[in-house]
Amino acid sequence: MTLPIQGVLFDMDGLLLDTETFYTEVTQEIASRYGKTFDWSLKSKVLGRKAIESARMIVEELELPITPEQYLEQRSIGLEERFAHTRALPGAPELTTHLRQHKIPQAVATSSARRLYELKIQQHQQWFEDFQIVVNGDDPEVRAGKPAPDIFLVAARRLGVSPERCLVFEDAPSGMAAAKAAGMAVVVVPDPQMDRSPYTHADEILDSLNDFAPERWGLPRRQLTP
Repeated sequence: MTLPIQGVLFDMDGLLLDTETFYTEVTQEIASRYGKTFDWSLKSKVLGRKAIESARMIVEELELPITPEQYLEQRSIGLEERFAHTRALPGAPELTTHLRQHKIPQAVATSSARRLYELKIQQHQQWFEDFQIVVNGDDPEVRAGKPAPDIFLVAARRLGVSPERCLVFEDAPSGMAAAKAAGMAVVVVPDPQMDRSPYTHADEILDSLNDFAPERWGLPRRQLTP
């Protein structure tokens, strides 16, 4: 199917950390102020994109009487108080720990700006030491956000792994497209509420990271727990 994998790249929001519920809640709060509804048909379009890009799409599609920048200001207030309570998603710490123990290079490639990234991981500092590289959406080398391949190509280069030897984990259609554009294999773990039709180009679709079998990708097999 692919060359044996030598490096693994992870999206963060909605894949490693359960933050997408926060984004949904806060965006709906803002939309409600103007009599609008933020639903999954729109969320699926903005999922995984840079903040300003998703803000433009939300403001335009919901016809909000504010600028994208004003939307982000309102969103920031609601999000920052929630990020202190961010939880790991099922199977995420176990998988990255397994890969670290087998010395598989790992990186986080997240559209989140560095400041928000630090807020989200404040309760998970030790876990995030599993990753040798973190590339944020506001990194100067990431000139275009997902679905452009920039963030994954930067992460692979910094890991020292060629793109065709990288495996990406994503939850968003835009992230899947970015991985494919980078010439990488991609495993997607969609939100249970997401329509799966946008994921037809994924190499594998899982319900949870607990379901991932590393040996299918030439990676060390996980030990079965009793």
